[in-house]
Amino acid sequence: MTTINTYLTFDGTCEAAFNFYKSVFGGEFDYIGKFKDMPADPNCKVDEADHEKIMHVSLPISKETRLMGSDTGGEWASKLVTGNNFSISINTESKQDADSLFNKLSKNGTITMPMEETFWGAYFGMFTDQFGIQWMVNYDDPAKGNF
Repeated sequence: MTTINTYLTFDGTCEAAFNFYKSVFGGEFDYIGKFKDMPADPNCKVDEADHEKIMHVSLPISKETRLMGSDTGGEWASKLVTGNNFSISINTESKQDADSLFNKLSKNGTITMPMEETFWGAYFGMFTDQFGIQWMVNYDDPAKGNF
């Protein structure tokens, strides 16, 4: 089953926000990782000032939904607009579904990250559609044990 979740973006307050959301909704984080935990990549350098910021956090809200988020930093920080700092995150059942939805929804939009295998083991991409809505498309291969 394809699911849609909300993905929130913060400028350094993600951990505090998600600890608050956890206190409201209960439960435990599926995953919480900081930028300093990312493997080194010469194409994606993380400023020292951003090492303690949240790279990704996932909080189950129900069996079908999760609230997810991250901090932004570097070149993306100046583009953050509080109130518009969210994306619609689609999780699919197959790579083919991910590619199909990505290609259809991103038509006439702006691709910010093409669909590709990621260091965390997912097949993932991001774009802003022709109407200005930010989307993330993700496929977690069950054989890879993604977060």
